[in-house]
Formats: sequence, C-alpha cells, structure tokens
Amino acid sequence: MVEQPVYLTADGLAKAEERLEYLKATRRSEVAERIKQAKEYGDLSENSEYDDAKNEQAFIEAEIQKLERMLRNAVVIKEGENSSSTIQVGSRVTIRDESNQEEFTYTIVGTAEADPFSERISNESPIGSALIEKAVDEIVEINLPVGPVRYRVVKIG
Repeated sequence: MVEQPVYLTADGLAKAEERLEYLKATRRSEVAERIKQAKEYGDLSENSEYDDAKNEQAFIEAEIQKLERMLRNAVVIKEGENSSSTIQVGSRVTIRDESNQEEFTYTIVGTAEADPFSERISNESPIGSALIEKAVDEIVEINLPVGPVRYRVVKIG
C-alpha cells in the first residue's frame, strides 16, 4: 500500500512530534500503572477499572501509530512563502464570491492541520482542491453542499 504524503507546516510537525513523545514517554507509563493497579483489585472479568485502562491503552497505541505514520510521510511546507504564481499547499489565498462579492482569505494546508475556523483549509477539501494550481483572476466553480458557487482568485501570498 502506497501511503500518501502528509503536508505539515514546521509548527505542525513540531506539535506532532511533541504529542508523539508525550504519548510514548508519559501516557504509556501512566496507563500501564493504571492497569497494574486494576489487576490488584482481583477478578479481571468484572473489573471495570481494568477494562477502562485497557481501552485507554488501545486508544493511546492507535494514536501513537497514527502519529508515527503521519510523521513518516510528512512533507514540510512553508506557509505564505510560495513564490509560485499559482496556488500550492502552503499558499495564503484571498478569494471573492462572485455572487455577493464577499471575500475570504485562507491558507491551504494539509488535512492534518486543517481548521476552517482559523482560516486554514485542507488541500483535499472541496474549496482547497479546486484552488490548487489556480492563478490570480481565475474563476473557480465548486459544487458545495449548499449548491454551486463561483469564486475569483483575488490574491496569492
């Protein structure tokens, strides 16, 4: 199976590495201690503390695997330093809705760092993927859940 690249900013990479280290160094040992204590309560078949700790352990291990896979496939992007005349991952872009002239500014980031409330949209989202490789003054037509919309690229960078 070919794994897809995971686009991360330098800050996003640092946060992912920090989270992975925390899970491995701290949370693993905390949960192991909980499991050890729960075993001391006796009969494991009716021990809800043990079951809860084992479930948490499984969740932590899954998150560790996810972070390791993400970091293994990480491609670091530089936000706002796009010298290209077209939109790329890492570009800061301003678009205008052609129907009401409302403008929106977004940074195109990888899925792992997407946060629309912070104006960071994924390169795989409907808007993000439609904007990739577009230039200033190009019109982009996108079918969104609310219906089709037309955006004009106003500014890149």
